[in-house]
Amino acid sequence: MEFPAYLATMPMHAITEIHGEPGLLARFRLEIEAFDETARDRLTEALDLAADLHRDDRRVREPYLNHLLRVAIRLMHHYQVRDVDVIVAGLLHDAVEDHPAELAGLDPSATGPDVTSAALAALSGRFGSRVARLVAAVTNPAYDPGRDRDEQYREHVAASLEREPWARVIKVSDFTDNGVGVIHTVGPKVARAAAKYRPLVPVFRDLVARPDTPLSAPVKQHILAQLDLAEERFSAILDQPA
Repeated sequence: MEFPAYLATMPMHAITEIHGEPGLLARFRLEIEAFDETARDRLTEALDLAADLHRDDRRVREPYLNHLLRVAIRLMHHYQVRDVDVIVAGLLHDAVEDHPAELAGLDPSATGPDVTSAALAALSGRFGSRVARLVAAVTNPAYDPGRDRDEQYREHVAASLEREPWARVIKVSDFTDNGVGVIHTVGPKVARAAAKYRPLVPVFRDLVARPDTPLSAPVKQHILAQLDLAEERFSAILDQPA
């Protein structure tokens, strides 16, 4: 399949709508050309693992891999991240949460904290302890069924990102894809996602603006503008006139 020469400048959701997963894969390959051969091999290995683990997963209208590709491309292109561990963790940020048993080489029906630990150990063995630590920081824990799930999610995000500055960068790319991209969702999930994510906008504004968040000032301004856009979209969805 041939893609336009301007693929490298297209917004990622536009690539998704027009060219789908093949277009996002082509854009990913364009982005990793800036890395040396060893880094490219490592990034390709992480992509292949993500594609295998999430092969049957979907996000409403698209393969789940599209989301992971957009998170990684955003890290490289918009955030100017050149730390390979961070991009690998971005590609695999949902692997332990969604497919721990498969990642650990266990029976797919296995669950529980021991399975999560085994999955993180497998990730560490393959990509290093730092990648595993970053993925652990953005992996949701088991929630108390007696408490509001969204409230626990927000508490976990704030606590885990407090102590892992690079995990903030991964999570804000994930959040931007979900938040700014909420208008590309259809059905009842639109309002559900907006209600879940909207209270996190001020949390991410604070985390991004912190001096220890390892991004340049222009990148931080870009992210803050994207958070403003996400807030506008949440408001358009949720603040309907009576």
